Amino acid sequence: MKTCLVVDDSRVIRKVARRILEDLKFSCEEAGDGREALDACRRRMPDAVLLDWHMPLMNGLDFLKNLRREEGGDKPVVVFCTSENDVNSITEALRAGANEYIMKPFDGDIVESKFAEVGLI
Repeated sequence: MKTCLVVDDSRVIRKVARRILEDLKFSCEEAGDGREALDACRRRMPDAVLLDWHMPLMNGLDFLKNLRREEGGDKPVVVFCTSENDVNSITEALRAGANEYIMKPFDGDIVESKFAEVGLI
């Protein structure tokens, strides 16, 4: 079973994403900010990360940059899931190592489609 780390400061969004991903046969872990997420990745590197941009302590972009420097941190497929929709932000995320981008609000069909595009399902 593939694993996905859901990183968002909103507990509600983490729960919604987790339900969608578990329906897609992923085992999920959750983190409320980038620091928690980085610690989780150091314990066990996931196959995928569904990542919010704006979070306290460490935002999604800083988490992604740190993740890609970790041993094995090049492996997870990272899908940003955020309301950040300007071209410069999207470009910055992709340059930092994001594989794909989902706009909030999202639903199961959107997550399934993006995860299929990047070869996770």
